[in-house]
Amino acid sequence: MRYFLKPIHVFLISMTFFLYLSLRNSVGFAEQIIDINLDKEIKRGNFLIGLKQYLGKNIVNEESLIFQTDDQFINVESSNGLKHQSKRAKIVFKKIPLENPYIFQKLVSKPLASYESAKKQSEILEKQGLKPIITMPSHWEIWLPIENKDKVTQNFKIRRTTISHQIIPFLINKYTFQKLDGPISVMSDEVIKINDINYGKNFYIIKDSYGTWTLVQKISFAKYLKGVLPHEIGANSPLEALKAQAVIARTWAIYNSNRFAADKFHLCVTTQCQVYKPHIANKNIEKAIIDTQNKVLVFKGEPINAFYHASNGGISASSSESWKMSDYPYLTSEFDFMNFEKKYLYSSVKEREALKYFLQSDKNNFFGKDHHLFRWKRKVTDKEILNLLQRNALANKNSKILDLKVIKRGTSGRVIKLEISQVNPMSKVTLVKDDIRKALNFLPSNLFIIDKLNDNLWVFTGGGFGHGVGLSQSGAIEMAKIGYPYQKILKQYYKKTKILNFMNLVK
Repeated sequence: MRYFLKPIHVFLISMTFFLYLSLRNSVGFAEQIIDINLDKEIKRGNFLIGLKQYLGKNIVNEESLIFQTDDQFINVESSNGLKHQSKRAKIVFKKIPLENPYIFQKLVSKPLASYESAKKQSEILEKQGLKPIITMPSHWEIWLPIENKDKVTQNFKIRRTTISHQIIPFLINKYTFQKLDGPISVMSDEVIKINDINYGKNFYIIKDSYGTWTLVQKISFAKYLKGVLPHEIGANSPLEALKAQAVIARTWAIYNSNRFAADKFHLCVTTQCQVYKPHIANKNIEKAIIDTQNKVLVFKGEPINAFYHASNGGISASSSESWKMSDYPYLTSEFDFMNFEKKYLYSSVKEREALKYFLQSDKNNFFGKDHHLFRWKRKVTDKEILNLLQRNALANKNSKILDLKVIKRGTSGRVIKLEISQVNPMSKVTLVKDDIRKALNFLPSNLFIIDKLNDNLWVFTGGGFGHGVGLSQSGAIEMAKIGYPYQKILKQYYKKTKILNFMNLVK
């Protein structure tokens, strides 16, 4: 009697065979490492954007990416020499146990509120002859080799991690199951859909510092801005405001292009960088990008750290007021006046009573007055504050809020040191600069005064939304509406700077 294998049996046998071959022979491929040079890509006018980070982190069995085109082939190339062409490519990430698990040790800083704070601390460590690495596994951190444990403060702790598995990508097609090695390139002459979303033509899959993987898009400055402007300032903003945003978004991205250098790409797609999403730009956005092509803000021949935010509440902040960093000469605290003849009303807002008067004054004197958080008020109970402190490991469950006290304000009136007294047990928590909004996340900004209404209720009265440094987007929009060109808008917020073509700077 003749027996025949059913198709499903043939498929399973084939898959097992190909998996065996790929694992057995993966080290036998000729090394063809895909060259990714972050500095060179910037000079060519490209960004490497981390579209999807930490691939493989939370998987039980597998996580997948599906790349698809309508007509043109997708070219997949792995650093282990594998090359593949098709109109649909599925890459899965699997946890593969190690035969010999091992313990990895490093020194890790406490979580930091921002990249800016991490950068400042990193610079201090570098001056001590150390080699810190700025990372972001979930919060901003600084890593140092375990050998430096006697050279750092209590802000660092030893982190021991047992490495029991590795996350490996595999290419799956109808009859193949092949191991890949990073970096992996995924390219096409046609726009590629990734999990049914149109993205672009050039991608990498790169192993990061945490043992997981990142889907990275290589994209030109212009195409990157098409995905930034609608989500940062709004697609329907006036043309000159869009032009101003295009210049500073391009400048900020170039200046901060080493933000994720540890993970081998330039920038992320969240508010930790600039919000980026694939977007079909309208005519005004297209024109804003074309009219400002490759233009950046420059101070002493170098692109600046072009911070921006939603609303400054009528007065901008210096960088040292917002983060644990030095001041920049081009980012100073300035009143954002519309009505210039009213200047004499305000000399300083550094003291509480002066700031109170400022917050109660006629908002029509200022650019950006129409933003919904130009002035704001928050009533918060002791319990709500305590819950936030507990969430940030700054209080225990038996504590009770005794007092909130502003210890220090910056030139713009923003709170840069806030002391919170607790009882049961008696203790004090001091929050500084960006840590204030990180811990007390109900605050739109650090520009506020505090009043106690009763034993259990506090009221915060303030202005603005965001850190307050650099361009106020609501101010730029208002300036554009009344006829200011983008050059004058930028001069309002970035003193002592010039607008130059970036490509002329890198020649």
